[in-house]
Amino acid sequence: MKLFKRTAGADSVGARMEEAAARYLQAAGLTLIERNFRSRRGEIDLIARDEDTVVFAEVRYRRSDRFGSAGATVDARKQQKLLATAHSYLQQKKLDCPCRFDVIAIDGATDGEGQNIQWIKNAFGA
Repeated sequence: MKLFKRTAGADSVGARMEEAAARYLQAAGLTLIERNFRSRRGEIDLIARDEDTVVFAEVRYRRSDRFGSAGATVDARKQQKLLATAHSYLQQKKLDCPCRFDVIAIDGATDGEGQNIQWIKNAFGA
């Protein structure tokens, strides 16, 4: 059985989009706490603080909207994985504070030209 393996190009595009999203959130006044938090339940791209609220941000990228927008790709299954991973993070860090789940949807070229960044605050909840 042949397993799907990400190429280095796909990883570098993902890293660039996460970096663009991190800069976007920081410019909006959020403080970045952690990147790519992993647990056995999944991964959270960016974790930031917005005043007293911990923000778990999922970064999604689509070069074109031919098969749907970037924001539309965070389906119920992905939301459940993010919720479980966030729960692990809060337990591991012993945090008891307000939190929310945001989506940073990036559509357009990978070089930054013509990119559209949409910040969907409180995209879904527990």
